[in-house]
Amino acid sequence: MTALDPATLMGPLWTLLAYILLGWLAARRLSIDPRPIATLLIYLVAPLTFFRGLVLGGPTPGYLLLSLATFTTASLLAVVVHRLTRRTFAPQESALLAFSAGTGNTGYFGLPVAMVLLPPEGVTLYLFCVLGITLYEFTVGFYLSARGQFSVAESLAKILRLPLIYAFLAALVVSGLGLTVPAAAMEGLAVFPATYTLLGMMIIGMTLGRVSLSEVDGRFIGACVAVRCVVWPLLTLAAVLALQALAPLSPELAMAILLLGVVPMAANVVVVAMELGIAPAKGALTVLVTTLAAPLLIPLYLGLMMRLAGL
Repeated sequence: MTALDPATLMGPLWTLLAYILLGWLAARRLSIDPRPIATLLIYLVAPLTFFRGLVLGGPTPGYLLLSLATFTTASLLAVVVHRLTRRTFAPQESALLAFSAGTGNTGYFGLPVAMVLLPPEGVTLYLFCVLGITLYEFTVGFYLSARGQFSVAESLAKILRLPLIYAFLAALVVSGLGLTVPAAAMEGLAVFPATYTLLGMMIIGMTLGRVSLSEVDGRFIGACVAVRCVVWPLLTLAAVLALQALAPLSPELAMAILLLGVVPMAANVVVVAMELGIAPAKGALTVLVTTLAAPLLIPLYLGLMMRLAGL
């Protein structure tokens, strides 16, 4: 593995901030409505990106077990946070806080860092961990978010309409049956990951372009930051130490797990909030705060966690 260098983080950070700035300019100068873009991401760009990643990754039982573990962890954490906060926050805020608790910017921000710090086999392990969290976002996470405004039946109906679930099943069928996706189709799908990143970060800027100072909620931001910057690092460190105690754990898998705990809040918090109409401005502000703090916190957190884990 490559030694951690804070300068490694500056490239991804400035790129993401530039995308946010473009979104802010689009909202302020061109009056672009971000809601149709959020719908496009959820119902078209995300499923195709997910399908391509699974097919290229060649899922094995071991890899899918990683995805299942991260999906279960994210779901349990979100449910716990939802139960703890639903009496102290408004329903929409509690729902958004629960959604954000189970996820992080593991793709847009975490993947470039993983590609620098990890060898190819480590990046593959990291990607399948991320797939589990992405699946959480568009199943359990989406349901908890929808419950902030809709009934149980309406929330379940919204989940069943999400194409990402069917993209996941389709990718498993393709890989399980040994089918080959035509090269031309895979080449066409190659544009979607970059599109996903660009539009996902621009939506944050578009939302911030409509935010007033009166919408700054220190209590909500503090709760989100506490889960992302305290609970997740402790959780991933505990997972690595527990796995090391039970069986030999490769340094690549240990680092992949630790990376999940130190990334900023997920841009998809804003995407889902925008689609469901649940406090997107507060979500955008919180994502921006954690993204700006990432270059300072990630080297500090990872350095300490690697020493404690003996990496």
